[in-house]
Amino acid sequence: MTAIRVWAPNVSSIRVRADGQDTPLDKTDGGWWTGPDLPAGTDYAFLLDDSDEAIPDPASRRQPEGVHGPSRVYDQSGFQWRDAEWSGRDLTAAVIYELHIGTFTEGATFDAAIERLEHLVDLGITHVELLPVNDFNGVWNWGYDGVLWYAVHETYGGPDGLKRFVDAAHGRGLAVVLDVVYNHLGPSGNYLPRFGPYLKTGRNTWGDLVNVEEPNVRPFIIDNALMWLRDYHVDALRLDAVHALQDDSPTHILAELSAATDELAGALGRPLTLIAESDLNDPLMITPRDLGGYGLAAQWDDDVHHALHSTLTGETQGYYCDFGPLHVLAKTFTKAFLHDGTYSTFRGRVHGRPIDPAVHKGWQFVVCLQNHDQVGNRAVGDRLPELTTPQLVGVGAVLLLTSPFTPMLWMGEEWAAATRWPFFTSHPEPELAEATAKGRLEEFAGHGWDTAQMIDPQDPKAYRSAILDWSEPTAGTHAEVLDLYRTLLALRAAEPDLRDGELAEVKVDFDDDARCLVVHRGRFRVAANLADAEQSLPVQGGDVVLATADARPSAEGLALPAQSAAIVRL
Repeated sequence: MTAIRVWAPNVSSIRVRADGQDTPLDKTDGGWWTGPDLPAGTDYAFLLDDSDEAIPDPASRRQPEGVHGPSRVYDQSGFQWRDAEWSGRDLTAAVIYELHIGTFTEGATFDAAIERLEHLVDLGITHVELLPVNDFNGVWNWGYDGVLWYAVHETYGGPDGLKRFVDAAHGRGLAVVLDVVYNHLGPSGNYLPRFGPYLKTGRNTWGDLVNVEEPNVRPFIIDNALMWLRDYHVDALRLDAVHALQDDSPTHILAELSAATDELAGALGRPLTLIAESDLNDPLMITPRDLGGYGLAAQWDDDVHHALHSTLTGETQGYYCDFGPLHVLAKTFTKAFLHDGTYSTFRGRVHGRPIDPAVHKGWQFVVCLQNHDQVGNRAVGDRLPELTTPQLVGVGAVLLLTSPFTPMLWMGEEWAAATRWPFFTSHPEPELAEATAKGRLEEFAGHGWDTAQMIDPQDPKAYRSAILDWSEPTAGTHAEVLDLYRTLLALRAAEPDLRDGELAEVKVDFDDDARCLVVHRGRFRVAANLADAEQSLPVQGGDVVLATADARPSAEGLALPAQSAAIVRL
């Protein structure tokens, strides 16, 4: 049985419709309303004031008929977990694999994704990160248009489907990271403003501001985060675009959330991790609370991605304009951020703050060559292999997977997937579909992308073209790239020096003119020749433990063919 309870200070009366009957709710203090106990499996909806429109519960745990349909009482205790021996995993030796349930497999469900978990285990992955799975309107979507934060999208498999996925992942030694969005809500099915001041005046890039300073909205967010960690056994949350959370409270909501998460971790006896996606380049995110920070475990680091991407592709348009030279890559490998109080040309202002290597460790920065944003926010969703040579794709893999940071792979990257991943939606409302397509066109043009080839996000081809082709990994060049990734991840797992996160110990020798660099990683040297001709790099002695081409000793050190990399153990 579940007791009906909802915060709705904006209304004068509420009825709950269940089993064909309308029952008035009782008003209590602080704008809360309570009602009858309903058994699991009961469909119910709210009717506000004198309206006869039945709308879902803002904290609905299940929406079998979509975001506009009735809610269904869900029994969290009904699932039979098999992961009692799971002790969790933190990020200190992690390799994350980001995937989208709707396009990871042809089946587009949690159960279909379970069938591919062995591939990730064999690859050497430790953490699987899911793009948002809470309920959104339509059939397919990236997940960032969610409107019912507590409900799992039914098409993917609903709440039990997610639990089966987490249970299966734990059974294979994989931790699960869930992407959650608290900075905005989607444009269709957002009934929250009818209940109360869940939103406030103002907008961010994606929608109306969430009223995180409101005392009853704040726990709505924190309780949601704890639900995923507690009831769904998720190991970590990736917090979407936290820079879009406007909070002037004495204690920032992120600090309050990290304290609550740490308390839950203690109660559960396993590590629970919060990872911020932040555009601020501010180590405040990962600075401990007792030192005045928010106390999150880690944050995404776009500067490392931008430096690697520009180095490998030569792109310098849009937000890549300050990236490209090897001295930029060298700085990000030792200081985490390029912009740490320096002028950002793209932003037109000074940006960021420096990290403290005594406090902040490399594993606290999640970095990548590709992710859903950096691929999907291109006009046609083209992946890295379309933008550079196969040789430089290999060099990028070597640099990423020997870096002092937590590496993250984007699904299919490990075999140089040929499938693109464009932006796609399935908004049922024609006017919303048109507005979305127009907005994306303007956004792409503003970033300097060629929009001539852009596919309409509402065209089913946009979605279907994004589904991974699982026949690729065993064929030709795809198989060779997969072998390189497996070898690199095995080497990283076996050699502590190659995953050491002490940024003060990282040294990078570089030559911008010659387009070459050597990264010092303990007793290893990671050498990369990005030029179009063979040249020798100053790495004397040692054994070549991995090379993407025929590396060999020379009088000057180590001869590397054009566009190749090697790892040398001294």
